[in-house]
Amino acid sequence: MQAAVSPPVSPYPVRVEGRLQHPSRGLWLIKWLFVIPHYFVLVFLWLAFWVTSVIAFVSVLFTGRYPRSLFDFNVGVLRWSWRVGFYAFGANGTDRYPPFTLGDEPDYPARLQIDYPEHQRRGFPLIGWWIVGIPQYVVAGVLFGGGGAVGWTASTQSWGGATWFGLIDLLVFAAVVVLLVRGEYPRSIFDFVLGLNRWVLRVVAYAAVMTSEYPPFRVDAGEEEPGGTLTVAPDSVPGLAAAPDVPKGTQVEERPARPWEVGRIALVVLASITALIGIAAIAAGATGIVLDQTQRDSSGYVMTSPTRYSTGTHAIVSTSYRGGTTNDWFVGRDLLGTVRLRVNSAHPVFIGIAPEKAVNTYLANVSHAQDNTFTTRSADFHVYSGGAPSSPPTAQGFWSASAVGAGERTLTWMPQNGSWRIVLMNADGSSGVSASVSIGARFPDLLTVSVAVLGGGILILLLSGAAMYFAVTRRR
Repeated sequence: MQAAVSPPVSPYPVRVEGRLQHPSRGLWLIKWLFVIPHYFVLVFLWLAFWVTSVIAFVSVLFTGRYPRSLFDFNVGVLRWSWRVGFYAFGANGTDRYPPFTLGDEPDYPARLQIDYPEHQRRGFPLIGWWIVGIPQYVVAGVLFGGGGAVGWTASTQSWGGATWFGLIDLLVFAAVVVLLVRGEYPRSIFDFVLGLNRWVLRVVAYAAVMTSEYPPFRVDAGEEEPGGTLTVAPDSVPGLAAAPDVPKGTQVEERPARPWEVGRIALVVLASITALIGIAAIAAGATGIVLDQTQRDSSGYVMTSPTRYSTGTHAIVSTSYRGGTTNDWFVGRDLLGTVRLRVNSAHPVFIGIAPEKAVNTYLANVSHAQDNTFTTRSADFHVYSGGAPSSPPTAQGFWSASAVGAGERTLTWMPQNGSWRIVLMNADGSSGVSASVSIGARFPDLLTVSVAVLGGGILILLLSGAAMYFAVTRRR
């Protein structure tokens, strides 16, 4: 009776290889220091990777083709990252220092290659195809680490996140501890770690639209890909796919891809960073215009939404505002104009602004809650212990502006030089302060500044796009 033969595993267009080269017992303890230069460069390369991936996604969405120069760059970033990870904490498979290059290094023990996709989905099917990858993104986050839980926290009513070491990190740590003690890297762990890294890199390539094939839900463990050693499919001749009517026998001159030298890489990185700055400026300018045109009240103030704050102490105190400088509360007087605080409470409360030194003296032995702004959640206030104030706040003469009473009360104040604090208390100085608070300002030049920022962002984005085009365009 013949034994059952397992069907062959079909090769995936993302091929990852790593060969164990007997790393030393203790070098991994200081490898974090050696790879700092690589991490510094990779931070900028991954910023560029994100931008070029977005550009490529738009290109594939409308044309079905991934720009070859962007594809080569992104493959290079993944290849560089894999070599650094293999040397350091992604596998610790070698003590040979990784080279600073986007190109393939056939003699380095860690290699990565991706087949260039001639045609991909385009239009709405591409968006659905990308969304289908969400389960893979979750799995890759757990394997790689930092992909933990991001969800709504009911107690604080905010989005919160949690990160942890990934499975790869834990396995590599176990392996290097064994290596330190026994002088031998456990081969079974190494093969499994290679399979997990292979899974993560496949998912990253899929998320970046670098392959149209859905990543398999399997761990291909071992140094080599299931199809054998890493081999690269021959690149197609640019232009042939768009010109199928080329007569048979016609000589077509291949145009080699422009090499990714240091200057060209630096230009892509710089263009990507400036593009992000331009996008941020456009978003900020557009937000300012919307606020100016839709969020002003009848008196012309741009106000925050009323938020209820409460504390069991005797006062709620802001951090200090230093007039004339940029800080947690305000910017310059010319930009803010007049500041307004609006308080609403069922019982009489006091709201006041006074010099920081006077407030600190008054509340030195008084229990109070403090944080950066009144837009901070009550649960995040820092509570200082103490007793009741010696006299109610209404009896103090150091307030620059104040309002007192039940119902809605409004305080208007023009920013001044010096250090200032905002204080909210019960009118009689008793404990248990509770009120709804909103804060705003006139922002007299908000529209002008927003339009200028929007225009500058558009200009920056156009310039970065031109620089990106110059960097990625092939020389004929």
